[in-house]
Amino acid sequence: MFLLSRPTESQVRTVIASQRAQAFSYPDVGATRHELPAGYTVLRGRVKLGEGSATFDRAVQALRQWKMFDVPGIQFYWPGTAIQPGETVAIVIRHFGFWSLNCCKIVYVIDQEGPVRRFGFAYGTLPEHAEQGEERFTVEWHRTPDVVSYDILSFSRPVSLAARVAGPLARRLQKCFVRQSLAAVDKAVKAEPVPFG
Repeated sequence: MFLLSRPTESQVRTVIASQRAQAFSYPDVGATRHELPAGYTVLRGRVKLGEGSATFDRAVQALRQWKMFDVPGIQFYWPGTAIQPGETVAIVIRHFGFWSLNCCKIVYVIDQEGPVRRFGFAYGTLPEHAEQGEERFTVEWHRTPDVVSYDILSFSRPVSLAARVAGPLARRLQKCFVRQSLAAVDKAVKAEPVPFG
């Protein structure tokens, strides 16, 4: 949904409510778990966050608080949303003089123990989104060697006329989001804890 002004919280709530029961807008639901489908643009990004279980725990908390969306020009609705399949969220983005409101639903959650400890999830686009596709956000702790990292993987293609016309610009903005999201999670993990009391 493209708008000439920023949507109000009431408008965002109405759109999210209307999208909750909708099916995903693409046929390859869950593909970020396995082999990515053809016909989409694929983006990947990874950043090392540090070492050890404390860093992993902080990274998991950053994902649970949707800190990967703490980037300029983006408003995420709502940071208190639980990370569980079926939860629906909206991302409002300011583009060159206009706004877009894009809805997604969580497809699956990753919570794995083992030599590599993983936590994350993927969400997929709903009909009220300028693109079709899926994006996965994951934190991993490779115990040997002791490395914690944050990873983004997505596949997408434009669906709306405006998104198709702005194709090259849209890809540039998506690449910029990947870089900013990596930096946002890194910043959240490295931030000093706020003292209690």
